[in-house]
Amino acid sequence: MNREVRGGLVTFFTMAYIVVLNPIIIGGIPGESKNADVLGNVLPIAQVAAVTALVAGVMSIIFGLVANYPFAIATGLGINSLLAVTIVPEVTWPEAMGLVVVDGIIIVILAITGFRTAVFNAVPAELKAAIAAGIGCFVAFIGFVDAGFVRRIPDAAGTTTPVQLGFGNSITTVPTLIFVIGVLLMGALMVMKVPGGLLLGIIITTIISIILESTLHLGSGAQKQGGWSLSVPKIPDSAGGLPDLSLVGNVDLFGAFTRIGVLAACVFVFALVLSNFFDAMGTMTGLGREAGLADDKGNLPGVGKALVVEGTGAIVGGVASSSSNTVFVESASGIAEGARTGLANIVTGGLFIVAMFLTPLYEVIPSEAVAPALVIVGALMMGQVTRIDFTKFEYALPVFLTIVTMPFTYSIANGIGVGFISWVVMAAAAGKARKVHPLMWAIAIVFALYFAREPISNLIS
Repeated sequence: MNREVRGGLVTFFTMAYIVVLNPIIIGGIPGESKNADVLGNVLPIAQVAAVTALVAGVMSIIFGLVANYPFAIATGLGINSLLAVTIVPEVTWPEAMGLVVVDGIIIVILAITGFRTAVFNAVPAELKAAIAAGIGCFVAFIGFVDAGFVRRIPDAAGTTTPVQLGFGNSITTVPTLIFVIGVLLMGALMVMKVPGGLLLGIIITTIISIILESTLHLGSGAQKQGGWSLSVPKIPDSAGGLPDLSLVGNVDLFGAFTRIGVLAACVFVFALVLSNFFDAMGTMTGLGREAGLADDKGNLPGVGKALVVEGTGAIVGGVASSSSNTVFVESASGIAEGARTGLANIVTGGLFIVAMFLTPLYEVIPSEAVAPALVIVGALMMGQVTRIDFTKFEYALPVFLTIVTMPFTYSIANGIGVGFISWVVMAAAAGKARKVHPLMWAIAIVFALYFAREPISNLIS
């Protein structure tokens, strides 16, 4: 039981940033254009934070009780960005959330009918191992970026190199130094097999961060170079207050179909479904393997009901205007601490419920203090590559493309799509086309069409 509670705590701390980040991605300030919908309306930031914590808490607890897996649920980062950048300029926020609800209903139907489970089980064991390893790379890359260890090079720099180490290929900021210290500290604690090593590392680096901020006054990175990337580690002015949940129920289920037309709305729904479907499948595959809950073929027992609950997260997220909720890859940090059952999820969910009232306290923990845990988890998940026979190139190329595409394109679904397409093509080249499950062929074709959606759309129009 201790390891489940510890794992639930670590999972919460590594994904609590979503309560702060989701409002930044989809929230806005009334009267300003950022994240305004087609009518100029915005989702108030404080209200988005409240519903983000509410839905994450409720869905994580339900998933733990029903599926009994330590896979926490919260607002998916890919879909919330898709809503803010692509969909909302065309529709209102309630209409956009209506599309999310429709997406969730479709996902749940696919799960209830067994289609999602069939797809899950049709994926070859080697590709499942590659998905797990790719997620490990993706998780580590998230940690690198969140901590400023890896940064974009501005276009004005006159170089073709897309990213760099810190600033000018040097670690020049205190927050990034905290991250480096955290990686080495947590790594050492793991080597010494210290129980709760990741949680202890987060606590220690947070305390160091608070002390340094109180003396150096670094502030936010948004204000100046060298500051903290998201949350500033300082004692808050207040502990919290009553959450504003007025966004719950502010949804228009079919308004988008009327406003922009059935075809355009269906295109948006298809994009949401594809992202939801395969992000969740990939994440659960990786987490199940890392936790040792999957069988020799990488299949999870009882995955059907888990997929139904995960799909319900999209419906609930849309109804609450927090955007679609899905299984979070950061759950791997809790698994690394020993979490193996839904009890860890209940702990994580309970903390999210509390977070609705105590958001200022959770903002004390900077990204640079939790990002090291993601790197450690990435290293652990990369161990899945030992299950792959790289001497067979018909395996080697698809699994390699799966692994590298996830971090390089910042998308689990993209990595799965590239892996599916290359797998069936290599199998055909090796004369093994008939040995590939028909669902693999069907989904590879769907992904090919998805990746070519822009030119196809241009041809139709």
